[in-house]
Amino acid sequence: MKRTHVTLALIAAVSLAACGKPAEDTRPGQPVKTRQIAFKEMLRVFEPMGTMLRTNQYAPDKFARHAQELMTKRDAPWHHFGPDTFYPPTKAKAEVWSEAERFEREKQDFLKATDELLTAAQTRRQTEAEKAYYKVYDLCQSCHKHFKEK
Repeated sequence: MKRTHVTLALIAAVSLAACGKPAEDTRPGQPVKTRQIAFKEMLRVFEPMGTMLRTNQYAPDKFARHAQELMTKRDAPWHHFGPDTFYPPTKAKAEVWSEAERFEREKQDFLKATDELLTAAQTRRQTEAEKAYYKVYDLCQSCHKHFKEK
């Protein structure tokens, strides 16, 4: 009897593990996967800037290089939000498409804020860089809150 319980527990565990595998983007061009990768690449450039500011290790030249690199990556994900891209493995909410004007406005605000971040970073002044960084950060949080599943 005890062996049956162990076997059932093992079957349940394996079944649950199989359910946890993320869906793959099998559509032509993999737009969902492509935009997810593009956002992760932006984060890899943006996150070190925040770390510098939060740990009081601001390095103006390095910060400016990250801001410049962010500019080269910031446009990559947006054109992958086509009308037919609301399917697993997306983490985007339906509001991306049902509130397209708001989504576009948030995108434009983000692009403007990254312009301002680069300008601030080029001054090499921490207070200006920090203010601009947190403006971009807040816009990211706002967009994620409204348009991204957790």
